[in-house]
Amino acid sequence: MINNKKIIVVLPAYNAGNTLVSTYNEIPFDIVDDVILVDDNSNDNTTEIAKQLGITYIIRHKKNLGYGGNQKSCYNKALELGADIIIMLHPDYQYTPKLIHSMCYLIANDVYPIVIGSRILGKGALKGGMPIYKYIANRFLTLFQNIMMNQKLSEYHTGYRAYAKEVLLQIDFNNNSDDFIFDNQFLAQAFFKGFEIAEITCPTKYFEEASSINFTRSIKYGIGVMKTSLQYFLSRNKLYQFRLFR
Repeated sequence: MINNKKIIVVLPAYNAGNTLVSTYNEIPFDIVDDVILVDDNSNDNTTEIAKQLGITYIIRHKKNLGYGGNQKSCYNKALELGADIIIMLHPDYQYTPKLIHSMCYLIANDVYPIVIGSRILGKGALKGGMPIYKYIANRFLTLFQNIMMNQKLSEYHTGYRAYAKEVLLQIDFNNNSDDFIFDNQFLAQAFFKGFEIAEITCPTKYFEEASSINFTRSIKYGIGVMKTSLQYFLSRNKLYQFRLFR
């Protein structure tokens, strides 16, 4: 805990058996109170390893719901357990858990309600091995979103995020997509609700076991990002009200 805030780390897992131990062992349990792992019907031994590690709260989906569907289970369980601060950390060891202290400190001291780990600040993305086409797409989509949403984030596409409980309570995330666009929809909704977002430089690692979407799904994701940004623009300027921003 920090300032009597209950801190819960959620791990949206899919075939994370080879990296879960490395990720879990770096979680700072001097401040983290609980860990929730949601296994989205993996084909490997993710659930078994989670049990061996002693993770208290393990949820295994009977069928694969998708990345967004996994997060919904994570956040609903965290709220059920009374979390004040929720950190979403990928168990593929692409992001270091060592930033959890800093991320939680900003939220616990009411500096920001949302903190994200940016791979773009400090050149962490290319240094960590991000494919060049993904880097270029990231920069283009981020520029487009900043223009459409009148914001100045370095990136919208990181999977490393920390939220104050109030954010999850005010955003209707359960009606968002079950696919990868869930993350982008969530940040757009947060801005629409007036929440400010802090960014921390985050080193990242790209390797064989790290999760990544293929080129085809990346194209689908990019189209979804642009659609979400346009919906935000139209809703914010009261030209058309989309359900995502009600």
